[in-house]
Amino acid sequence: MDNFINLVLPSLWETIYMVLFSSLFALLLGFPLGILLVISEKDGIWEQPLLNSILSFIINICRSFPFIILMILVFPLSRIVVGTTIGTTASIVPLAISAAPFVARIVETSLKEIDKGIIEASLAMGCTVKQIIFKVLIPEAMPSLVLGITLTIISIIGYSAMAGAIGGGGLGDLALRYGYQRFQTDIMVESVVLIIILVQGIQAIGNKIENIISNRR
Repeated sequence: MDNFINLVLPSLWETIYMVLFSSLFALLLGFPLGILLVISEKDGIWEQPLLNSILSFIINICRSFPFIILMILVFPLSRIVVGTTIGTTASIVPLAISAAPFVARIVETSLKEIDKGIIEASLAMGCTVKQIIFKVLIPEAMPSLVLGITLTIISIIGYSAMAGAIGGGGLGDLALRYGYQRFQTDIMVESVVLIIILVQGIQAIGNKIENIISNRR
């Protein structure tokens, strides 16, 4: 019980801290990129083929990097942003950068599910690009976006566990240091169980929000 209070609970807080802020920054970076991908594509409401190709190329490159490699590559950026390359706060930088392209593709996929007839009707009524984005695209895609954001947060929980391998802190770090290196299986099991509970809880909350939004339509 002492180990749980002194070791596992602080690591649980570190994981929640990392996931919360990484998700927030990933959304801030990825959401506008996803919208840009949709509106700038061929036959989009703001057709910009060159911009679309460049964005798509950059996003694909960023998504190609294994997270561990990306984390090492952005060490200099982490040092500039938070003043260190090790620790929970430092891990937020690579986690957000890694998840942002994923968010962009999820947003793109969700917005593309909208019936083109709705968009064409909005254009026929004289709506501007900004109005279509904020009053048509985002509200119409909201249930799908909520599920996509839930998926992103769960993916970041998985990445945060990997961040523990190179000093990122959190439950992944605890499971590795005590469960693998010191053979304290009980701590590793407790860490894994808490990660599973986190994932289940976030998925349940995401499903609930999606149901509420869908039922209000």
